[in-house]
Amino acid sequence: MVIVMAFEMIRGSQPSLARFGWRFLSDRTWDPVRDEYGALPFMWGTLASSVLALIIALPLGLSTAILLSELAPRWLETPLSFLVELLAAIPSIVYGLWGIFILIPWLRRDAEPFLADSLGFLPFFKGTPYGFGMLAAGIILAIMILPIIVSITRDVLRAIPNSQREAAFALGATRWEATRIVLSAGKSGMLGAALLGLGRAVGETMAVTMVIGNRSDISLSLFNPANSMASVIANEFSEATSQLYVSSLIEIALLLFAVTIVLNALARGIVWTTTRKFAAV
Repeated sequence: MVIVMAFEMIRGSQPSLARFGWRFLSDRTWDPVRDEYGALPFMWGTLASSVLALIIALPLGLSTAILLSELAPRWLETPLSFLVELLAAIPSIVYGLWGIFILIPWLRRDAEPFLADSLGFLPFFKGTPYGFGMLAAGIILAIMILPIIVSITRDVLRAIPNSQREAAFALGATRWEATRIVLSAGKSGMLGAALLGLGRAVGETMAVTMVIGNRSDISLSLFNPANSMASVIANEFSEATSQLYVSSLIEIALLLFAVTIVLNALARGIVWTTTRKFAAV
């Protein structure tokens, strides 16, 4: 199926590849009226929102996984694990609706004005507090990728043999010092968990489309609306009239497909290598 999908997208994007070539990746123009298309604003929106989501989710996800696998008693671990896994079961459209009616009004009214007053000297926190924009997309994505980071990191840490913990305690290590040893042994697996979360964030469509603002622009400000590769396909594919317009959207899908496949393959390889290494101990 993966091969068939790649073949169909390559075939469908041939008119755009022939017309724009590599310029498609560096051009900022997206003008269906003149049949001029460039993917740079959408690549920027995808990269910026995904990295922002990872910056928010990674510390929280790693600390939650450490709590569940190393520190929490059984009475706390079971319900907390259930609540974290429940986040993965919520449909994307529900996250989007929550973002529109709860998150965005709060960002526009409270959070973004506060950030502008406190950190307005930084380019990331300048501009008009729209609510819709990169910051809203980053927060939504962070919540959505949190279960992936927590579950994979927890599995990696649990795959580390108890003999390492017992050896640390036997040498007089404290609970936290033993945990640091376990974290050092599982750092490659945690990297894989982060990459899997990044791959999920890159490919997310509906929730991001509903909160990112859908404006083809490149800006360092987290307050400004933007667009992602997934959101532009969702918004414009049904409206595409010319062959070149459709082909350009398919080329964006091909680019998104390639990025997600590479990220997920790399992450799965890292996690598999780590768990296999400890399983053999």
